[in-house]
Amino acid sequence: MTRLVDPGSIRIAPLTRAYAEDLATWRYDPPYDVYDLAGADPDELLDPELGFHAVLADDRLIGFRSFGPDGRVPGWDYDDSALDTGGGLRPSLTGQGLGRAVIAAGLDFGRSQYAPAAFRVTVASFNVRARRTVESLGFEVVGSFAARRDGRPFDVLVRAERR
Repeated sequence: MTRLVDPGSIRIAPLTRAYAEDLATWRYDPPYDVYDLAGADPDELLDPELGFHAVLADDRLIGFRSFGPDGRVPGWDYDDSALDTGGGLRPSLTGQGLGRAVIAAGLDFGRSQYAPAAFRVTVASFNVRARRTVESLGFEVVGSFAARRDGRPFDVLVRAERR
């Protein structure tokens, strides 16, 4: 799974059972293990309410994007002024400069499917790579909070969409 990924081949696709089962095995090295999907229930990942989608490159699963409640971390007072989006890369592909292309593809997809007034992301405060990436895509910090689950600090960033 470590062959190079052509950023131009990245696309968002429906999440299939096989993709959901693959996602449910993903483990990240600490401190990124806060993003582990290992042990996730594939049926929950397939729940349309959570808005999970596969990220493919050359028809190979390289990540996922979610739109809606999955992008929220308990502890922040979320509202409906923005569409929450989250996601991740296959653990073997992190740190290779793919994040911007994957997130941009997700934003393009989210814009075409949901037409939100704004997008919102919630990023673990230690995750400098992710924060730098979303800021390069026009997101701005609107606040920080401690997660209800474990007290870990998170930042909330928003990007208004041009109408």
